[in-house]
Amino acid sequence: MRITIVILLVCLLNISILKADDDDIDEEITIDDAPGAAANIEKTNVPLMKSTSSNIYFEEQFQDKSKWPRWVKSQAKKDGVEEILAKYDGEWGFEVPQSSAYSDDYALILKSKARHHAISTQLSKPFDFSTSPLVVQYEVKFQTNQECGGAYVKLLSSDGTQLDLQQVTDKTPYTIMFGPDMCGVEHKFHFIIRYRNPNTGVYTEHQAKKTTEPLDSYFTDKKSHLYTLVLSADNSFKMYIDNKLVNSGSLLTDMEPSIIPSKEIVDETDRKPDDWDDREKIPDANAKKPDDWDETEPKEIPDESATIPSGWLENEPPMIADPAAVQPVDWDDEIDGTWEAPRIDNPACKDIAGCGPWTAPMVPNPAYNGIWRAPLVDNPNYR
Repeated sequence: MRITIVILLVCLLNISILKADDDDIDEEITIDDAPGAAANIEKTNVPLMKSTSSNIYFEEQFQDKSKWPRWVKSQAKKDGVEEILAKYDGEWGFEVPQSSAYSDDYALILKSKARHHAISTQLSKPFDFSTSPLVVQYEVKFQTNQECGGAYVKLLSSDGTQLDLQQVTDKTPYTIMFGPDMCGVEHKFHFIIRYRNPNTGVYTEHQAKKTTEPLDSYFTDKKSHLYTLVLSADNSFKMYIDNKLVNSGSLLTDMEPSIIPSKEIVDETDRKPDDWDDREKIPDANAKKPDDWDETEPKEIPDESATIPSGWLENEPPMIADPAAVQPVDWDDEIDGTWEAPRIDNPACKDIAGCGPWTAPMVPNPAYNGIWRAPLVDNPNYR
């Protein structure tokens, strides 16, 4: 199976995809802090790390300008959106990031705001998932605050035909999606796989359960962060940020929804038998309404013990016409109807118990029974 890598909305310092020997996975990795970017520190050239392992399937440090043309910008259009928004017209650049300690520390920079971006390149050779672990890692630096967007990598599986990288879109089938993503206050660290069911041939998406690691600072501190995914042949996965394990599990048991389907499923062709009784309780057929059951009594009645509050003015209306209101000079009774002053709260009712007709408050009726219904009993035919 040949794999293609496509980078969507990502600002990269370097990216590498490799097949790791089993003994290499648990080795401690130490990264020295990069020199500060203060004005009084002289910038130097970035050290170029040379690959020594044949297990590296793709590596990009962006320091070799002759390799930049291998990155292909998508010219496609996104389906289901307005024409003005459909194009993948976001601009990419190979530039030195902001606040870099090196004078030639080139990176792949996303330069357009509120635009669709997609850029991709080919791996050097196919990768076999059934043998050694797959390691995908890359650096991302959100050097300016963003409101909504992803910085994730997609690995696309080829069907044997040549993939047109200029036509890559969000709908292009992929095998693995990995990396940070945010929109508004929601921050995510994705690991999603598209799995083909060997029995049905249907592809479904399965994502790792959400990490409990706080992610906010990785999007706002304007620092470079290293994101790493390790997939092993025993179906285990590990996700790291800056070499710190933030999520792990099994592809078989820790993905949502589960890759392994349930042993039993609902038979969609089955139908409920005509004689199937699914009522757990039924009215008691032997019950009789008591002779003294009165269904005419209301649920509530006026409180006979209540008295009108002291100071209540029954002859004063709660609302009166505004005496200060004046009919507009352009009011036409034939067109606008008879003019009436707007109504306002009666000032005579201010700071007293109330005004207008008084009625006693309602209280529960002790004689209320309601409509009689037979009590429920166990259904002997319940199934």
